[in-house]
Amino acid sequence: MNSEISKDKQLIVENSKKIRGDSKLIKFFSDLSRSWTGMLGFLIIVLLILLSLFGEWLAPFDPLHAELGKKLLPPMTDGHILGTDQLGRDIFSRIISGAKVSVIIGLAIVLIAGVFGTIVGVIAGFYRGWIDVVLMRIVDVQLSFPFILLVLVINAIIGTGLRNIIISLAIGGWVIFARVIRSEVLALREQEFIMACTATGVSRFEILLKHIVPNIFTPMIILASLQIGTFIIAEASVSFLGFGVQPPEPAWGNMLNEGKDYIFSSWWLITFPGIAIVLTALGVNLFGDWLRDTLDPELKGE
Repeated sequence: MNSEISKDKQLIVENSKKIRGDSKLIKFFSDLSRSWTGMLGFLIIVLLILLSLFGEWLAPFDPLHAELGKKLLPPMTDGHILGTDQLGRDIFSRIISGAKVSVIIGLAIVLIAGVFGTIVGVIAGFYRGWIDVVLMRIVDVQLSFPFILLVLVINAIIGTGLRNIIISLAIGGWVIFARVIRSEVLALREQEFIMACTATGVSRFEILLKHIVPNIFTPMIILASLQIGTFIIAEASVSFLGFGVQPPEPAWGNMLNEGKDYIFSSWWLITFPGIAIVLTALGVNLFGDWLRDTLDPELKGE
């Protein structure tokens, strides 16, 4: 009898957790639906992810197949919706294939730079002293270099390609996370509940693990969402300069680089990849702004 009662209690607890999870999801989309800018950004991000996952089947042509007899065809010609490039490759198919590069770049760099920068920021802000001084001086030195120039120098040393552009952008981008997270940790250190924990003899490691780290998730998520668009644009800029993803691999940046010589005769070579970059950055920033306004209580006036 007691075992049956305990099973019923366990089922009730599991169902209540499921209901709370469903209600949070419903609230998320309900809040999102009230903001047309946030919804627009969310839809653009979903479209980008779908293109990166299913682009191989959605592309009407092979993005790497060259056909010189059909080079520089204007849009809506011979089945090519957005025309062809100087080698006769379908631009629409190459833009769809390039979406995968942008998604990989954005997520991978935010993950690597975000985790490393967050760790540095937490250590510097919580322990202070000489550790904070050393780490922040390293951040200051790196911030004194122009971001794109630093990435170009790193790529010149380690080489080009998708893997190396992820490494170079992560090396250049972690300092932003370190600086912001350090500021959040410094503010948390002055909160009354942290002082109470210290006064009651709670160890510093326990304070860090149970009270500091959980409270920096929200600013970290907000910052990551806003930085994805920055990293996507940075990758396109580096690829445009010839130090990023190399042809014939489709990437929006090297498509711009390849089409710059035909800007006056074949405008579609750079126009459509440029629009793809702008829409992607716009969508990520719109959703990031909505996420910041939703998750930050101070911005909501609470």
